[in-house]
Amino acid sequence: MSLPPDPFENDPFRPSGPGGSTSTIEREELREELEPGDRDRFAHYVRKEKIMESALSGEPVIALCGKVWVPGRDPNKFPVCPDCKKIYDGLRPGGKE
Repeated sequence: MSLPPDPFENDPFRPSGPGGSTSTIEREELREELEPGDRDRFAHYVRKEKIMESALSGEPVIALCGKVWVPGRDPNKFPVCPDCKKIYDGLRPGGKE
């Protein structure tokens, strides 16, 4: 039984003589990990204590706009939900009507 061909046979970093050496190619990657559907997501308004309860219990929360979900992502990575913002501004004294 023969071995498959060496995929690194023509590698320019491979030493040609006896002995061995290693080389490292460094590359900086500035990619933010996004999950499927993240581009369609918003940061929603929920009472702080409800977020804390959800973090401890795993129970879902209900946003001002009515969305029900279990928080698990950094809300700073998403735009604010326009419906939540509109409702929140209407609740605040002197808010927009």
